[in-house]
Amino acid sequence: MTLFILTETSAGYALLKARDKKLLKRDDIAEQGSTAQGVCDMLKLRKFQKFDSAAVALEEAASVQEGKVTPMLSKLLDDIKEETKVSLAVADPKLGNAIKKLPQLQIKPVSDSTTTDLYRAIRGNLSSLIPGLMPDDINTMSLGLSHSLSRHRLKFSPDKVDTMIIHAISLLDELDKELNTYAMRVKEWYGWHFPEMAKIINDNMAYARVILKIGYRTNATNVDLEEVLPEEIEAAIKVAAEMSMGTDITDDDLDNIKMLATQVVELCEYRTQLSSYLTTRMQAIAPNLTALVGELVGARLIANCGSLMNLAKSPASTIQILGAEKALFRALKSKHDTPKYGLIYHASLVGQATGKNKGKIARILAAKTALGLRMDSLSDWGVSGKNEHAEPTDEEKTSMALDNRLKIERRLRALEGKPLIPRGVKIGPSGQTQPAKFELKEARKYNQDADAVTGSKRQASDDSGDDKENEQHTQKKSKMIEEVGEEAEANGGQDESDSDSEMEDESPAAAAPNARAMTNGHSRDQSDKAQEKAEKAARKAARAAKREAKEAKKELKAAKKASKDAKPSNGAVDSKSKRKHEDVDGADGERKKKKKKHQSS
Repeated sequence: MTLFILTETSAGYALLKARDKKLLKRDDIAEQGSTAQGVCDMLKLRKFQKFDSAAVALEEAASVQEGKVTPMLSKLLDDIKEETKVSLAVADPKLGNAIKKLPQLQIKPVSDSTTTDLYRAIRGNLSSLIPGLMPDDINTMSLGLSHSLSRHRLKFSPDKVDTMIIHAISLLDELDKELNTYAMRVKEWYGWHFPEMAKIINDNMAYARVILKIGYRTNATNVDLEEVLPEEIEAAIKVAAEMSMGTDITDDDLDNIKMLATQVVELCEYRTQLSSYLTTRMQAIAPNLTALVGELVGARLIANCGSLMNLAKSPASTIQILGAEKALFRALKSKHDTPKYGLIYHASLVGQATGKNKGKIARILAAKTALGLRMDSLSDWGVSGKNEHAEPTDEEKTSMALDNRLKIERRLRALEGKPLIPRGVKIGPSGQTQPAKFELKEARKYNQDADAVTGSKRQASDDSGDDKENEQHTQKKSKMIEEVGEEAEANGGQDESDSDSEMEDESPAAAAPNARAMTNGHSRDQSDKAQEKAEKAARKAARAAKREAKEAKKELKAAKKASKDAKPSNGAVDSKSKRKHEDVDGADGERKKKKKKHQSS
């Protein structure tokens, strides 16, 4: 059986023919293939198919690695289809199976361990087997093809590099820690001079900018803070500066405080820039993940797994508890309940759920996140190369994630029974909204009633009660006057056709009902007061009757207890007498029985 060897090189395909039909069964292939002369004695070139360009070389090499037979390779193999009883040595088993399925060829491919030494000898002496191919040219072409093939296999694109996200989120977390430390130090340091300002301004950056603007608190009234603070906060700062109880500081102290405040402002500005950069990168790399859990939580998930592809390979149950590994293994070791969520706990949808529903929402969100991750990682969005279809829009990329998010929101609304917080609002871990940058805290008003004695409190309550009654009476009076006025207006509208003299005559008649209504109102008020007094008296009488009934019940209970205490003594005497009679009767009965026995005997 004739043996042919297929070799793929960076320059083209080479088809070699073995001089010995039983070459693969020999044991001296490695020794003979160590020299160029030995390789030439074993093999000879049958045909060489050269690649036309670097792009063609890349396509052919990629197809061969995937185990596909290209038209160029099939054209090369057509040269040996007329041969009978042919075996073809192939380096890749996948490519050998593909060649075996070709209908026009009757070739038996060989791709086992017996061809290893043979291919090693061919690659070491390729320039001697293929005429016109220099070793330097082979090395240059191999290097270029390897680089282009690596880019093709990795689908290289600057938009698909998730390493930038990992570094950005790590730096963002470190910046938050440093900012909190610096801002706390600024507030403590400047608080000795102006302690009231920390209660008015919550934002660290605004606090530092105000320090840079005013310096000493005495300058607050002369400095314009419209660029930094709203008008209400600015007015509150100026009022607090005039009444501040802080200590005085020197110029050196203020200079050092301003230097630290400058660093806080610069770090805050860089943090906002880094946050916007992270948002854009997440939108480009993982749009579905960002739409479901947000850019910060999504970036932390990617950083925890190491890459977007590793995260996409994880199941939903793993995504749900990512970040809670210590708690998971502690629970497994101690045989307790495993955690329900990890980093996904900080997502806005989980934050809006109450304690009993957080686990359910976290499980649903993890399942939908797993689907979105696979769509983000395995899609060809932004990949350089030949694309048959046009690049989809941002709405088309996130359509699946938005639909899934809508389903989760409906489920959450059904579980919670309340409207959801709109997107974009910052939510804390327990579901509360984050405080605003500026917040005015009003001082508590002095309560004068707290200093009053109990008697004065009663008087105050009585006075307030009288005031309420007076208000009710005035309201009733006003209502009566309004009703009468409306009737007068209606009557006036009907009599518009009358003369002026008739109107003057009717005016005193119209005033009479008003006076009657006023007197009726006073009489009704007096009758209401009388009824209220009668009701109060009736209530007092009912309470007194209840008290008397309770006292009578208590007396009856005391009498019953006394009678019970007296009965046991009499009962004891009776019981003793009964026992004596029973003993006597028992003795007489025994004597009678003995007499009967003697008589019978």
